[in-house]
Amino acid sequence: MINITLPDGSKMPFENPVSALQVAEKISPNLAKAAVAAKVNDTLTDLTTVITTDATLSIITTKNPESLEVLRHTTAHILAQAVEALYPKAKATIGPAIENGFYYDFYGIILKEDDLPKIEAKMVEIIAQDLPIKRSMSGRAEAKEVFTERGENFKVELIDDLPEEIKEVSIYTQGDYVELCRGPHLPSTGRASKAFKLTKVAAAYWRGDSNRESLQRVYGTAFWSDKELKAYFTLLEEAEKRDHRKIGKALELFYFDPTAPGCPYWLPKGLKMYNILLDYWRKEHEKAGYQEFAGPLMNSRVLWETSGHWDHYKDDMYLLTAHDMPETESYALKPMSCPSTMLLFNLKTRSYQDLPIRFSDVDMIHRNEASGALNGMFRVREFHQDDAHIFITEDQIEEEYERLFALADQFYKLFGLKYEMKLSTRPDDFIGDIETWDRAEAALRRILDKHCGKGNYTLKEKDGAFYGPKVDIAMKDALGREWQTGTFQLDFQLAGRFGCKYIDKDGNAKTPVVIHRVLYGSLERFMGVLTEHFAGAFPVWICPVQVRLLPVSDKHREYARQILEKLQSAGIRAEMERQSNTIGYQIREAHNAKIPYALIIGDKEIESNTVSVRDRTGTIKNAISLDEFINTVREINDTHSLGIWK
Repeated sequence: MINITLPDGSKMPFENPVSALQVAEKISPNLAKAAVAAKVNDTLTDLTTVITTDATLSIITTKNPESLEVLRHTTAHILAQAVEALYPKAKATIGPAIENGFYYDFYGIILKEDDLPKIEAKMVEIIAQDLPIKRSMSGRAEAKEVFTERGENFKVELIDDLPEEIKEVSIYTQGDYVELCRGPHLPSTGRASKAFKLTKVAAAYWRGDSNRESLQRVYGTAFWSDKELKAYFTLLEEAEKRDHRKIGKALELFYFDPTAPGCPYWLPKGLKMYNILLDYWRKEHEKAGYQEFAGPLMNSRVLWETSGHWDHYKDDMYLLTAHDMPETESYALKPMSCPSTMLLFNLKTRSYQDLPIRFSDVDMIHRNEASGALNGMFRVREFHQDDAHIFITEDQIEEEYERLFALADQFYKLFGLKYEMKLSTRPDDFIGDIETWDRAEAALRRILDKHCGKGNYTLKEKDGAFYGPKVDIAMKDALGREWQTGTFQLDFQLAGRFGCKYIDKDGNAKTPVVIHRVLYGSLERFMGVLTEHFAGAFPVWICPVQVRLLPVSDKHREYARQILEKLQSAGIRAEMERQSNTIGYQIREAHNAKIPYALIIGDKEIESNTVSVRDRTGTIKNAISLDEFINTVREINDTHSLGIWK
């Protein structure tokens, strides 16, 4: 007897092995008709998957978010079939679903953007044919024969490189198209949506190796309805307007030079914002009991070998070796501050009464990101991370996480950013023993179940750090896009590798648990997120220039200078143009610079000893006393308000 547990907790018994589709048919013919895939024991799979033991089962329809991955993966295969049909010399290599779409890489062909409409038309034909998509399992040798006969050498290489313990592979067929793939896929090409669009072509290399074969990559996206597809491209248009690289250049915040790829220059106005964010961070962390320190920019490989980063992270580190230095004595620019904090903890004997000990730093970090992965401030090689490492006893874990969640909520609410939490579990390249990992993961599940409500967070299997599971913070910006920022990693491993000990109440030496934690994350990435979230119209309290004085003519400049001095003396960031320009020009420039307040100074303002304020939304307030205006801006600065007026 096989018991199938459904999402509502009910059980359905079956005497023999049963497919997910058969279960759906027994539940409801309408459900079976709407089904596009299934989740068996939380694993997304085809409807034809046969269940042979007790299992949990969810039927996936187009209403489930997971269905998009299946649709896009299937559409990628339809793309490959279309290209091979139109261009017989083309060889499809790999084509996954990715965030917001899919791509497929081809060998032996060069495509242009003008070719995409023809390929789309062929894809529509394949969808209309409603070809069954069939999955079969083959032994490795048999599968290699299949793809060798088809001249698919890339697929043969993929099979050869599979781990030895994998004895069988899955092969999908749709018409005359044959693909090596894990799936899952839709039951037939006819179930795919015609609401798709091929977006661009790009160059690629086989397996990302510039020394291997050159490939042609075709990108696309797909949705279940034309309405969703249209909304997606509308979103892209809005995102283009908010591109932080363009806004950052226009507002003179940050800059990238080809002499230092992936390493941003913080321009004076951008650095002003950086320091404001950091000043707030320092003030709140000191109140929360953190001790800030600064460590070396580089460390001997001995440190990274002790921490485990040398074995698990070396390819992403910048290694340094002097001309007369043996490799065994080489150094590396630090990609994170964890090991340095362990050394700091070991400087003196610690008691259980000292814990929690909260060390924080904002040191410069270097990571050797691939050049193709660099993306403005979002993905850089040099950045500053608002790091913290908290040393605690095991029974302090829950209380400390609640403190962290409260601090995170305080920071993110400053910017009106919504967020959700995600639990990342043990990766394949973990260190330590599974029993300890299970204990750490169980602790985080209990904490999240209590804080978020059971099941009200996302599970990311095998996405934890190599030394511990973690809770990631995913923020959503004004366009609904998700950004990874904060993370709270629970570590039972590194302290032990460095011999960190504290003396418990019985006089015994014990190893502390460590929480690795960031809130902003990378200050560079956070700045990029804020730039696009606010489209450059930042909250008043972090604007590098809060007020610009606009004298109507030269005879009004002296009074404007007096006001400027009073504003600056009051701690308000204000400026005035040095050149004389028409008032219309000055208003446009202040608006384009997204400065919150433009103070217009003319005859009336001088006569009444007041100012006229035009804010960046176009609202005008005339004859305001300077003291009233100063108090307004001060209150906004003190309360970190998101609005222009209190």
